[in-house]
Amino acid sequence: MTERSGLWGHADFLRLWAAQAISAYGSRITRTALPIIAVSTLHQSEAIVSLLMALQLGPGILVGLLAGGFIDRSRKRRILMASDVIRAAAVGSLTVAWFLGYLSIIHVMIVGAVVGGATALFQITDNTYLPALIGRKQLAEGNAKLESTEAIAEITGPASAGYLIALLGAPLAVAIDAVSYLWSAVMLRRIRTVEPVPVKRPPAQHLGEDLKIGLRIVFGHPIVRPIVLSHMVWSISGGFFMALYTLFCLRELGLSAGTFGVIVGLGGIGSLAGAAISRRLVARIGLGSTLLLTSSASLACALLIPLAGSPIVANTFAITFALLAAHQLFSDGFAVAFVIQAVTLRQTVLPKEVLGRANAAIHVCTSGLLPVAAVTAGVIAELAGTRTAVWVGVLIGLVSPLLLLPLRHLREIPPTASTEMPAAS
Repeated sequence: MTERSGLWGHADFLRLWAAQAISAYGSRITRTALPIIAVSTLHQSEAIVSLLMALQLGPGILVGLLAGGFIDRSRKRRILMASDVIRAAAVGSLTVAWFLGYLSIIHVMIVGAVVGGATALFQITDNTYLPALIGRKQLAEGNAKLESTEAIAEITGPASAGYLIALLGAPLAVAIDAVSYLWSAVMLRRIRTVEPVPVKRPPAQHLGEDLKIGLRIVFGHPIVRPIVLSHMVWSISGGFFMALYTLFCLRELGLSAGTFGVIVGLGGIGSLAGAAISRRLVARIGLGSTLLLTSSASLACALLIPLAGSPIVANTFAITFALLAAHQLFSDGFAVAFVIQAVTLRQTVLPKEVLGRANAAIHVCTSGLLPVAAVTAGVIAELAGTRTAVWVGVLIGLVSPLLLLPLRHLREIPPTASTEMPAAS
């Protein structure tokens, strides 16, 4: 591998990239299809759709509570492959049930929960596996390339999902996602780099011990703590968004599934730009300022969502489309620029021996708020209207950048973390 080629010359990184590229595209189809199945195929209420979103997130909390130590003590690639196979089987069952005439909202909820749990396990493990695969010096490049891939999937996935769903029906369209997960498992199996043998440590004496170690590492670190606290508030706002955005666009604004898919796909264009400018921003204004600027801009752009179709602006299709498109382009772009630096920072400064437990703790603290926020959003939408609930979620998000102020003077990523384990309490 030459210096000039970077990670594009790293054969095993390319296999990891290929695995995630195809599965990222497929997962956008299911992400778009599940609420459409609930709203359009099964005619469910706002509260049920919000519950569906919460059930996709809830199992991830349980995974975060239990899996951190298991990941640290296990071969990461095997866990990634198993997660893909589980997701393929779950998503594929929707198509089978629909074909046999047995598709129900209960089945959709169960699939959402299984996929949510397996996805959480994959994400926590992936964030722990990448430093071992490519080394910490190339993490910024690796995260940028993977986020660029996610951005391309965001461009093509939702837009094509909307039309695939219109053409095939949502239950049949999700079969593409099942195939993409199997592809991912095959590509991961082809990675040849031998993982370092996990350090043999006795399993935790009780279920909370691994989580306590992760929490102590995360909230005891002066750099990681502000990022996680900010992300927690951002997650509350994100829970509102996940529960209400599809409903708001399809019912409140009356958009078609195809138009909705195109709008969501525009977020991928912004994400691609965000991945491209992230490291340039750090070079120009410093790491701390980049984190503050990108988070503030992303969350401020969310104000465009409830403005769409409101009496404050002209209620025309063109204005509504422009506001939602601008949100997707700019909010997603700045969010990705933030995520690349935030994830790289924590992967670098946290001790590698407890990175799985730290990632699990972060997942619990952030994703744990998503289902609570999603259910709360559904209740507010039922009582006060969907637009009011969207406003609440957006305004909560504006608090998040304030928690990053302690990092405003940070110019670059500090030296690699020590390898010392946290002291037991």
